[in-house]
Amino acid sequence: MQHAPVFTSVLTLSVCLLFLSCATHAHNITHILAKHPEFSTFNHYLTITHLAGEINRRQTITVLAVSNAGMADLLSKHLSVFVIKNVLSLHVLVDYFGARKLHQITDGTASSATLFQSTGSAPGTAGFVNITDLKHGKVGFGAQDSGHLNSYFVKSVEEIPYNISVLEISQILTSAVAEAPAEAPSLNLTNMLTKQGCKAFGDLLEASGAIKTFEENVDGGLTVFCPSDDVIKGFMPKYKNLTAAGKVSLLLYHGIPIYQSMQMLKSSNGLTNTLATDGAKKYDFTVQTEGEDITLETKVVTARVTGTVLDQEPVVLYKVNKVLLPRELFKGTVEDDEAESPKASSPKSSKSKKADTADSPDADSPESDDSEDSTADQDDENGSGRFDGGRWASVLLTVFAGAFVLF
Repeated sequence: MQHAPVFTSVLTLSVCLLFLSCATHAHNITHILAKHPEFSTFNHYLTITHLAGEINRRQTITVLAVSNAGMADLLSKHLSVFVIKNVLSLHVLVDYFGARKLHQITDGTASSATLFQSTGSAPGTAGFVNITDLKHGKVGFGAQDSGHLNSYFVKSVEEIPYNISVLEISQILTSAVAEAPAEAPSLNLTNMLTKQGCKAFGDLLEASGAIKTFEENVDGGLTVFCPSDDVIKGFMPKYKNLTAAGKVSLLLYHGIPIYQSMQMLKSSNGLTNTLATDGAKKYDFTVQTEGEDITLETKVVTARVTGTVLDQEPVVLYKVNKVLLPRELFKGTVEDDEAESPKASSPKSSKSKKADTADSPDADSPESDDSEDSTADQDDENGSGRFDGGRWASVLLTVFAGAFVLF
């Protein structure tokens, strides 16, 4: 049994490698705050201002979260969403400050840059926040341009050391610079679609009147899934069979009322609402990611995102290989996508032949606009960490191989 200590060491090393190889995905501020309903308003505005995506992309960050009551004070000023973005970006420090570090600040005071400063939106040093340890457990925060501390540390919400720290502070940081009027970017969605190879889709938006809804959502963020001109051409016989209201719903189904960069889209696996979502009529689809491939599953058709044609925040346009068919308008089940994906290898050719596609002559015919499937509910698969069987198997093989060699 003299080999037992060596075997134990091999086992211990293997377990350590397991945990290193199965490290969790990067932080997700939306998921973190979703566990704390008292920050639901703050969380909502991080999303619609696109700050959530920026926070998730950063490796070292501190978020100074404000409760719903504190956000109510900010919203009572009736600021535009662009100004609110500036104010909230002042609450995202581009450095790590855990609760312990707040009370260990050298000389009792420190100054930290924020997203407001690092993005170039703040003039001079107006995008810095002063942090002061006032002793007796009290820590004050204040925007540098305000010249005073007006908010105080309440508690630590969640900390992942040296990655992300979410701290609650008592109220919104006041800053005349951040609250100054900000102009909305000038974007012409129709021109964007035409220039990016989505002219046929853009023409349908114009003719149906759906373009108005898309344009109304530009300021708050918009993601558009655009079928190519050839795909639209092949789908036109089905499109013409829809009622006027059905045509509008179908087109709105190709838009998401938030900005989602490619990285954000890859991390948002699960059900997603669309511009067509309206009460009982869900008009949602499921985003699925496998490696670099992103698919959109509608329960009628599975489409692949084939590329980004334009990413100009707050608007992003993606090209898809099929028209998205909502269950509310078209009957059928999710088709097998082998014919479209060269990577697919499972033997489902018989089902694939029977499945109808959006751009083929045999696509499912449209149903009544009022039809709705009561079984359309689907579990939200939006999670940040998943079990990786391959990594477990690799570590276990290492353990047994080591044991075999030793004994």
